[in-house]
Amino acid sequence: SDDSKKALERKVADHETEIANAQEALSTLTEEIASLQKGIKDLDASVAEATENRKMEHEEFKALMVSNSAAKEVLEFAKNRLNKFYNPKMYKAPPKRELS
Repeated sequence: SDDSKKALERKVADHETEIANAQEALSTLTEEIASLQKGIKDLDASVAEATENRKMEHEEFKALMVSNSAAKEVLEFAKNRLNKFYNPKMYKAPPKRELS
């Protein structure tokens, strides 16, 4: 009877230790989950900011390409105009326009 009582007390003590360990693990996991959730929120904010930066850079790039294209057309026009006088063989006459 004493042996069975001691065995039961040991089992109870073991179970209490397991419960304490499980509670500690649960607490640790809860902290880790909270930390990971904060990390995810920070990452989402970072991604949103990077997306906005890329959108702005893309708009700036498109504007630059448009202005570069316009400048290139002006340079081609000027080059052709200079060819008219200095290198007539290279001159390309503009297409004739119909007056209506």
